[in-house]
Amino acid sequence: MSDTIDYGNLMHDAMRSLIKRVLTDVQANGLPGSHHFFITFRTTHPDAELADWLSDRYPEEMTVVMQHWYDRLEVGEDGFGIRLNFGDAPEPLFVPYDSIKTFVDPSVEFGLRFEAAEDDEDDEDFDGEANEELGENEPVQMPEPKPFVVEESAPDDEPSKPAEVVSLDSFRK
Repeated sequence: MSDTIDYGNLMHDAMRSLIKRVLTDVQANGLPGSHHFFITFRTTHPDAELADWLSDRYPEEMTVVMQHWYDRLEVGEDGFGIRLNFGDAPEPLFVPYDSIKTFVDPSVEFGLRFEAAEDDEDDEDFDGEANEELGENEPVQMPEPKPFVVEESAPDDEPSKPAEVVSLDSFRK
């Protein structure tokens, strides 16, 4: 038994359970109202399944939109399967819950962001010690989950700007 409570992993599990519950409801009843999801996941996850041409195009991570056209949503214990349309080419995907980096429903300004240890390596000096094998009883330190909130829209008294179409490729690394 460990001397500490691993709140970081417990929170990640709870947030993934929330995603599973939401997707289970969508599987049974469809997307209600104007709800839709932006889901970013690691394509390098060993259990992620996607077409070779998609993994070639998105070698590290990919953001998918679940809104107007999707089918074959199958929610499982470890992840969900779905078929999405990529430029008139329907493709099946399997997204493990623990590969998800962000889950956003902009219609209600709700979002979750999962911080992983490898994400922090980009921001800090890395000395290679993380590759050493951990002993059996050593706890793994996970960063605390950070809530992700979609920016609020402009107040109603300000004139709105016309909508712009923005390519998601411009935001990719």
